[in-house]
Amino acid sequence: MRKFRGALLAAAFATGVGVPFAAGLAHAQDTFQDQDNVQASAQAPAPGSAAQTCPGNPDALGTSRVLAVDPAQFPRVGRMQYPDSLPLNDKEVVLTFDDGPLPPYSNQILDILAAQCVKATYFLVGEMARAYPAVVRREYQEGHTLGTHSEDHPMHFGTLPIERMRLEIDAGISDAGAALGDPKFLAPFFRIPGLDRSDTVESELAARGLTVFSSDTVADDWHHAIKPDQIMALALSRLEARGKGILLLHDIHPKTVAALPGILKELKDKGFHIVQLVPAPSYVIAMAKKPESRMLASAMPGQLTVGHDIDDNSARPSWPETTASLTAADAVLPAPGPGGLRARFRCRG
Repeated sequence: MRKFRGALLAAAFATGVGVPFAAGLAHAQDTFQDQDNVQASAQAPAPGSAAQTCPGNPDALGTSRVLAVDPAQFPRVGRMQYPDSLPLNDKEVVLTFDDGPLPPYSNQILDILAAQCVKATYFLVGEMARAYPAVVRREYQEGHTLGTHSEDHPMHFGTLPIERMRLEIDAGISDAGAALGDPKFLAPFFRIPGLDRSDTVESELAARGLTVFSSDTVADDWHHAIKPDQIMALALSRLEARGKGILLLHDIHPKTVAALPGILKELKDKGFHIVQLVPAPSYVIAMAKKPESRMLASAMPGQLTVGHDIDDNSARPSWPETTASLTAADAVLPAPGPGGLRARFRCRG
């Protein structure tokens, strides 16, 4: 049954997203001719961003600018594995968190980020989003960007059988989207579990129009014996050595929670600036034009808690604004169906 469901979901996603998505990406590529244009389009801080004001904390690190990322132009990023990364200026950092959500740690990290008016990118595991949809909705409502990180976070992702690989990608998108009420609230960003890339998985992700996010640096916060002060020291020393970059952390560990305030303070003291990633405006416009799709947003199928707390005006995702000037694309991007919500879920530490 699992194999059959996976085959149906993968086929539906590939059929629904593959060809129509290409039109949206072609429009995006026409809009952003090169990396300089992408970077220039997002130099200004988002209106009301922490770079302008952070209520109750005038000394906050804040979020300095918003960078629109087009999967057509940035199919794979992160110098840990790829020759290219995001077009960041010196002393600019993108904060990313993997493997969640997992209370109470994900909530504590959200509290820390909110106090500093810092926006991050989350790579959600589908089964965790299904188990804790309220945390996913909070991440979205507080203005963070949500990508995906597979359904079950299996080991050796790059060498999985192709049917399992497709299921992991598509079911993860479906379950994370279900937590929000609709996949249009997700960014087309995917991080491979364990960064275990292969040509096969990259081909599958490209067929779905997803940017593959590796990282520029890590802080080893998943190591069993590491301590918060070591996480902080590694994050800062590696970012200073590189001068800028994507930082990979995890929002499922208490030691990451303990390290994060110090990381943010040191980033500010050392003159670093936070950049938030959002989908390229052409993608947002296309998703806003997608036919309505109401999906369950609860951990269990019996709870019909469709996301009224998300909004009743969900015509378009509320990404921060960039300064790009676009006209609406004609592309329509169907979303994967929910494929059924499984009652089973596992919680990982």
